[in-house]
Amino acid sequence: MKLSGPLESQRLSFLLETAISREAQMWKVYVPKNPTRQDTDISPVQRDEVVRWMSSLTSKFHLYPETLALAISILDRFLAVVKARPKYLRCIAISCFFLGAKTNEEDERIPALHKLAKNSGCGCSPSEILRMERIILDKLNWDLLTATPLDFLQIFHAMLLSSWAQLLCTRPKVSPSQHVSMLTEQLQQCLSAHQLLQFRGSMLALAIITLELEKCRPDWLSVIVNMLKVCQIDSSQLVRCRELVARSLSSCDVPLPPNTVYIYQPLKQSLIPHDRPAIQDPPISTIPETGLEMATRSSGHPSGLAASCHHLAPIRYKQASTKRKVEEMEVDEFYDGIKRLYNEDSAQEGAAAETCGVTLVRQESSLSPCPPLQPVSVM
Repeated sequence: MKLSGPLESQRLSFLLETAISREAQMWKVYVPKNPTRQDTDISPVQRDEVVRWMSSLTSKFHLYPETLALAISILDRFLAVVKARPKYLRCIAISCFFLGAKTNEEDERIPALHKLAKNSGCGCSPSEILRMERIILDKLNWDLLTATPLDFLQIFHAMLLSSWAQLLCTRPKVSPSQHVSMLTEQLQQCLSAHQLLQFRGSMLALAIITLELEKCRPDWLSVIVNMLKVCQIDSSQLVRCRELVARSLSSCDVPLPPNTVYIYQPLKQSLIPHDRPAIQDPPISTIPETGLEMATRSSGHPSGLAASCHHLAPIRYKQASTKRKVEEMEVDEFYDGIKRLYNEDSAQEGAAAETCGVTLVRQESSLSPCPPLQPVSVM
């Protein structure tokens, strides 16, 4: 039965105090291990990889997010007290995953051990998982109940909704359960980043809450003052945690392909007719665009100039080296490189045209449809 009014606030305050007390007893400062040898020490990167693998198992076996959060907590606590080899990491992770499932899931939802060993791809037999499970329980003194970051996230979210009903006004089509589910996905991404293990679970959950709260209210800090006092969190530490969380979430976005080319299409300009006949080029639509032509279009020059430059051998030679560098250049540097390319080749344009047997039609600068090229100013 759902409580309402003061009773609900008292219940949430009691749950928060209990979780904070439990966290204070179990949490230890994370000390990253720099592996001396690849085959003897588990690196932080390997830890993050196995956490993402455990997250995929949660979706595969349709288990609760609480199970994953507890399994990651058991894994981190075990790796903090035991020096294990990387070849045993999958066995340790699947054992922690099995312990989390048996602790949080209903009996009918707990996957059978032989199916878990077979379908997870851990490379361990059921007997090996049971032996590792016993080792983990012995090292953790058979105490698996701890306050996970997901517990704090759910408590903070319920406290905000109970005291500030306008939290979801900016998202009218999102229900409270859908909103907390979205925040849970963000938390799972943060749990796979070892850089955030230096913060307690309460601070990590509060940082995710405040990042979402900032979208609704600019004075988000005044809304969570009471939570900061109860959790004994310094506001400066919270701001630092928020920065790392925002960086971790932004790095999970899908990046653009490395060879992405942005093409700017300028307004159509009519070329001035000339008396001397020039070599007629094939239709532009039938010529495959090269990197130089794309760059010329993006810099605002007419496509006709790019088509004429297509016949110049020296320019095509420099085109290959320029194309390799475009992938690593920023947008501003990209345009500057194209300008430098034209400035360098302006002196050799006549010699290149005579070599290829091509006479370029030159117009006066005042009648040219192309804007005058300016020297690049050094910042």
